[in-house]
Amino acid sequence: MIKRIYDTFILKYPSAVLIALMIFISSLAYYATKLEIDASAETLLLDDDKDLKFFREVNERYNSTDFLVVTFSPKTDLLSKDSLETIKNISEDFLKIENIETITSILNVPLLQSPVRPISDLVSGVESLETKEFDKTLVKNEFLNSPLYSNALVSSDFKTTALILNLKKDTKYFDLLEQRNSLLAKKRENNLSDEDNKKLEETILEFKAHRDRQRENETIEIQNIRNIIKKYEPSAKIFLGGVNMIASDIVGYVKNDLLIYGTSLLLILVFILWYIFRHIRWIIIPLFICLVSVIATAGTLGIFGWEVTVISSNFIALQLIITISIVLHLIVRYRELNVKYKNASQYKLVINTILSKFNPSFFAIITTITGFGSLVLSNIQPVINLGLMMSTGIAISLVLSFLIFPVILIMMDKKDEHEQENTRFSFIKKCSNIVEHNGKTIIVTSILLLIFSLSGSLKLIVENSFISYFKQSTDIYKGMQVIDENLGGTTPLDIVIKFKDEPKAIVKEEVKDQFDDFENEFAKNADDKQYWFSQDKMDTITAVHDYLESLPEVGKVQSLATLLKIGQTLNNGKKLDGITLALLYNQLPAKYKTLILSPYINIDENEARITIRIVDSNPDLRRNDLLNKIRDDLKTVIQNKETTVKLSNLMVLYNNMLQSLFNSQIATLGFVIVILFVMFIILFRSLKIALIAIATNIIPISAIFGIMGWLNIPLDIMTITIAAIAIGIGVDDTIHFIHRFKEEFKKDHNYVNSIRRSHESIGYAMYYTSLVIIMGFSILVLSNLIPTIYFGLLTVITMITVLIANLLLLPRLILIFKPYEKLKDKNK
Repeated sequence: MIKRIYDTFILKYPSAVLIALMIFISSLAYYATKLEIDASAETLLLDDDKDLKFFREVNERYNSTDFLVVTFSPKTDLLSKDSLETIKNISEDFLKIENIETITSILNVPLLQSPVRPISDLVSGVESLETKEFDKTLVKNEFLNSPLYSNALVSSDFKTTALILNLKKDTKYFDLLEQRNSLLAKKRENNLSDEDNKKLEETILEFKAHRDRQRENETIEIQNIRNIIKKYEPSAKIFLGGVNMIASDIVGYVKNDLLIYGTSLLLILVFILWYIFRHIRWIIIPLFICLVSVIATAGTLGIFGWEVTVISSNFIALQLIITISIVLHLIVRYRELNVKYKNASQYKLVINTILSKFNPSFFAIITTITGFGSLVLSNIQPVINLGLMMSTGIAISLVLSFLIFPVILIMMDKKDEHEQENTRFSFIKKCSNIVEHNGKTIIVTSILLLIFSLSGSLKLIVENSFISYFKQSTDIYKGMQVIDENLGGTTPLDIVIKFKDEPKAIVKEEVKDQFDDFENEFAKNADDKQYWFSQDKMDTITAVHDYLESLPEVGKVQSLATLLKIGQTLNNGKKLDGITLALLYNQLPAKYKTLILSPYINIDENEARITIRIVDSNPDLRRNDLLNKIRDDLKTVIQNKETTVKLSNLMVLYNNMLQSLFNSQIATLGFVIVILFVMFIILFRSLKIALIAIATNIIPISAIFGIMGWLNIPLDIMTITIAAIAIGIGVDDTIHFIHRFKEEFKKDHNYVNSIRRSHESIGYAMYYTSLVIIMGFSILVLSNLIPTIYFGLLTVITMITVLIANLLLLPRLILIFKPYEKLKDKNK
């Protein structure tokens, strides 16, 4: 069947096939230009996460907006005239940028304790450094000790301050997002009408177009902010931080990585191909096939609108590596036949190369697709996209390799191949000798490796430390480090306290003297808000606030308790009562209300919010454990059992994502192994061979988890996909070796001789392809993203152990269990 197709169409009309392919690839090249990169926070969230919905509701209720943080460390004193003038000037420059709405800095925040003033001043108006001269000693003392500003607006050494750039809220983005998600939810429930389906398509297109425009504007604005910062760098050390900046920079890193991967890998491939074959045709043909495969895959991704994310940023490297491994097997087989059959025609060599490699290559690619396909079972869209991207790309590589390779060769003159010195590389011969004479050593080493792997796996941790994602030389790392260590932490976490509805409390008749001037006016306008500020609520909020501050992993904590503590100082050491707080809520000027009250209470929803920031650089931080501890401890901290608590914000969402990915991958790993086992039985038609093949791959793949556990390398969004990728790529060698061994065994039915001949033939192809994969993945160390570096190094280690397992353990198990005795008896 396969031979007939090649004889009738492909090899009979090679020029026409090649021209048709090039026209098709050229059309895909147009769509390849539409391939986009998305590094937004949305790509790392679970679409069906209930916490995501709650997070958006909380942001809406408390009118939360995105912001950027500029850390400012002047060379002079923070409150010196020069420093304050610089802050004023840089703030004015920032405000010229369209998307920046307001700036919060030490210049414009209310000074309440410089000196301590009556609490009534809060409602009559409060001055700041930009409106009035203050005693600098008192100001410094307030910034360092006020619960509102210490370790948030200024560092504890008073050498660094933060400028909070509050960005304008993109209401259209959230409207479109809500509309899209609502329609997608209907679609998941199969409740989508034809009209709704059309509306969903239009909404998706509109949302994507709006998001892309905003992303372009955001990139320009962040660059403008950086240009402004450069102007002031001679007088201060300044860093930019914030989620928007990180997302924008990561897009740049991903683009840079894609460029580096492509160019570096091409150079490496040229070097390796020349080192192996020393012939120009065996450099040009593989590189040409790799190039058209990447273009075709990128074009396909562009058609389907699959965007490149941090998780899938290495897809080009993976695509090139898998494509070259397919082509290398074809080249090695062609050269082997050419050397063996000197008088064979070019047609005979080409068709026999294709026919002998089609089955093992097909099944090898199917197993690779199975490995990547397991990622589709994740709930995270970028991980799903990686699985779809690679499954599609691998299928394209297989088809194009088996079309272009024979078509080009059949159009070329036959050139005799000669065995070169490098084909007698001692490593392969040593492997063959070790299999024959050191069988016990191989088995004992494999058992020890398995023990090492299992013990290390027990030490594995699942973490998502953002600051450790970047090299220390990057601006992202430097900015996050300053914020994390000096300004209260980086990763946000919210504690939302929901109170039970209660009957109105009785208002106390006695009011503090300092409010005599306000009492009559307040009484006329009294409403439910004055009853909301009950002592029970205040005690609950304060208790939770104090508990959170006691946790070593927690940086800055802010809530209504922050105002209560300040108010007690302003109120001669007496606690604020409900009426006072209600008055502040009603009468406080809007610009101060949004700073010290509105972000922390919502009377209409009968709830309070406590915002905290986690010190991301804390080496002892275990995010999932911390979240569970907070949930459990708050059940004891909160005395009123009818009061409920819910955690929210990015820390919860990212942790949910990682835990979901970990659980799904662990669950599907066993599923993939079962599927591969079934495929082995179908392919080899032998239960014994299938068990040998699975055992050969489980040991090296489990070794990677052992190494990660013993070296304390966490499982994160990148490294957690290694198992699926390693299974997919690693099993290829197993299939090729077993397939070749069976062919060799038919010649003399001698296990030892068959293993020798298999090593001397397919062993070199395995070595060459593994060398290419190892060298290819090693270029990932050039990335600015630490998870990508880990991914590259760990995959290199995996491929080395897989190669050794297939050259040593696999043939040794074949010698021990002798699975082809029936074939031997059949041919007697």
